[in-house]
Order: sequence, then C-alpha cells, then structure tokens
Amino acid sequence: MSESIDAAKISIIIPAINEAGNIKKAIATTQANLNIEVIVVDGGSSDDTVAIAQSLNVKVISSSPGRAVQMNAGAVAASGEILLFLHADTGLPKGFDEMIRTALQQPGTVAGAFKLRIDASLLSLRWVELGVNVRSHFYQMPYGDQAIFLTKKVFQQIGGFPELPIMEDFELMRRLKRIGRVVIIPTPVVTSARRWLQKGVFKTTLLNQIVIIAYLLGISPERICSWYRREKFKRL
Repeated sequence: MSESIDAAKISIIIPAINEAGNIKKAIATTQANLNIEVIVVDGGSSDDTVAIAQSLNVKVISSSPGRAVQMNAGAVAASGEILLFLHADTGLPKGFDEMIRTALQQPGTVAGAFKLRIDASLLSLRWVELGVNVRSHFYQMPYGDQAIFLTKKVFQQIGGFPELPIMEDFELMRRLKRIGRVVIIPTPVVTSARRWLQKGVFKTTLLNQIVIIAYLLGISPERICSWYRREKFKRL
C-alpha cells in the first residue's frame, strides 16, 4: 500500500462557475509538482473561466451546475489514484503533493484536508480560522475550502459526494469518519475572504452554524439551500 501511495498520481479536481478572477491563481498553485493532473469542471460559466483554464493546459470538462455534481464528474474523469478537491478561490501550499502522499500512508487514515488560512487581515477572520482549525483537528470535520483529499478507491467505496444542493462536504466527512481517520495537514491552504466580506464575518459565521444545525435536525437540504441563498444575497 505505502509503495503505491508513494508513487500515486494525484488528480486535482476544481469545480468552477464564473471564476475567471480566481481560476488562474488556483491552478498556478498546483504547478511544478510531479505526477499530478488538474481537471477543471465547469458548471456553465458565462465568463472567461473555461478559456483561461484551457490556456493553462489543464483538462477542462463540463457538467451540470452544483458543486457535488461537478466534483463527482471530475472524479469520473480522473486518472489518478488520489483525488484532491480544490475550490477555485483556494491556493495550495508548496509541497502539497508529498504532504498528501505521506498523510495517506498513516495507519487507519482514509482521507484528509489542510489547515485553513483566510486571505484577509481582519482580526475577526483569525477567530474564524481558529474555530475552523479546532473543529477540523478535534472532530475530524474539515470542509471543502480546506482541500479534501482521499484515494479514488475510498471515494468510490463511500459512493462519492452525495449530490445535495448544500452540505455535501459535511455529509462526505460523516461517511468517511465511519470507516477511518481524517487527518489534517498543519500547513494551510489559503482561501479567499470574499464570502465572509460579502455579508460580514459575524453574519456569515452565524448563517453557517444555522445551516449545520438545520441539517442535523433533519430539514431537507433543498429547503436549507433555498433559505441560505436568499439570506446570503439579501441586501443589508
């Protein structure tokens, strides 16, 4: 097992819709690493996302919109033994490939993700980072903006991402924790602060917690998603 992981190809899957302002930077952080492929899964962009990705010599495929649907489509197209799901507004650290291969060799480990850093200087965002990193470390519950990785074999074993309109990463982690350990690499990925800045740090954090509680209480993901989007884009 360890020898195959040592030499394993990593397929980096980036779901994107209208990410022309971010996609080049995200792809740039994947470069200069051996034995990787990058797959951008476009969900119907109306901007230059596809053209930019194609100009950077990575594989670009199309799918129906929806992050879970797009990531599952990318996994089907992937030729690597390891899958890494990267948001289009998130950058990977140098040496991420060896960190991932090393992490997946730890006994009992089925998946992992990275520590989170948010790309803005607000003190309130340092508290958000702290909360995210404590949750990830102690509860083994990283979310999608932390660049989740696992072997393709394990991904297929658990049925891939549940094709929910929201909470797909949360549900994936619950499934993974039933079969093994989820490790957190202490080197951070860097994600855009845009979703916190758009609505405000406190309101965004509160909204996220309400969504989790609603999901755990059994409210349908479709209903939660409808409410979440309405709140997210409501004018202050």
